[in-house]
Amino acid sequence: MTDHKKLLSIVTPAYNEAENVDEFYSRVLDSTKDLNLDVEIIYINDGSRDTTIDVIRNQRDNDDRITIIDLSRNFGKEIALTAGLDYSSGDAAIVIDTDLQDPPELIPKLVECWLSGYDVVNAKRIGRRGESLLKKVTSYIYYRLLFHISAISIPADTGDFRLLDRKALDALSKLREQHRYMKGMFFWVGFRQKEIEYEREARFKGKTKWNFFSLLNLAFDGLTSFSILPLRLASIIGFLAAFTGFLYGSVIVFKTLFFHEPVAGFTSLVVLITFFGGIQLLSIGIIGEYIGRIFNETKNRPLYIVKDIKHSVFLKKSGVIDPNSQKCV
Repeated sequence: MTDHKKLLSIVTPAYNEAENVDEFYSRVLDSTKDLNLDVEIIYINDGSRDTTIDVIRNQRDNDDRITIIDLSRNFGKEIALTAGLDYSSGDAAIVIDTDLQDPPELIPKLVECWLSGYDVVNAKRIGRRGESLLKKVTSYIYYRLLFHISAISIPADTGDFRLLDRKALDALSKLREQHRYMKGMFFWVGFRQKEIEYEREARFKGKTKWNFFSLLNLAFDGLTSFSILPLRLASIIGFLAAFTGFLYGSVIVFKTLFFHEPVAGFTSLVVLITFFGGIQLLSIGIIGEYIGRIFNETKNRPLYIVKDIKHSVFLKKSGVIDPNSQKCV
């Protein structure tokens, strides 16, 4: 490592990606070979059950620019990504997945924008190859809903693929909440940001590790981490339901007193009880989501546990203190 060169950290979580990491490594090297930068690659093995750790260890044996963070179990992508950013020692870091849906060939363009003065360079997807119509439609709706209800402006169609300057990385490292929605946190820290557009590719090999329930959980984290609007909606819906019930009751009393109409029977009673009971359960559920997140935060558990780590030559030379010894992770 020469003293005059800046250091770029490539941070990539990996969970059961043994089929992809060699191709990923090769394309990263090809994409960064002409940059006038030192480059380190930080793999975070998020409790993989296949041979992912063995493949990246083989890479590390031949390239001391690689850091391997082997977590003690599967903590989820958001936490694994946090671990990688904690251990990055670069002047800037690029977040990218090993499945090659985000093309490493875009790295030079991200770096160009960074060197021109931007602190955060976000890659915005203008196309999503290899994904089902249902996922495209639900993602389209979700990102725009989040944009409108969030306390900050989280742009639509922007995933984790981006570059962050050291100033942004240091600010991000101070955010230690358990329920992490990194896409929102990247924007929350602020700084001078720029977007570039790209066409997202299909996975190189294998199947996605995200299922319906994990995506739903991530969506809830995004909604509850950056907005209290669901709580306000619960209050508004409760008020409107109570007001509707009051009006309906008033109409029944008026008709009975002045027109001697008989009170509707069992069917209307069941419908009303079911309607108001459903609204109450919905409101309690929304409140419960927020209380559950408060409960998890009060435990103050570490975000992750590192089973083993092999530092790159850059981290050894930089003198960066182990995150586990200097701050709560």
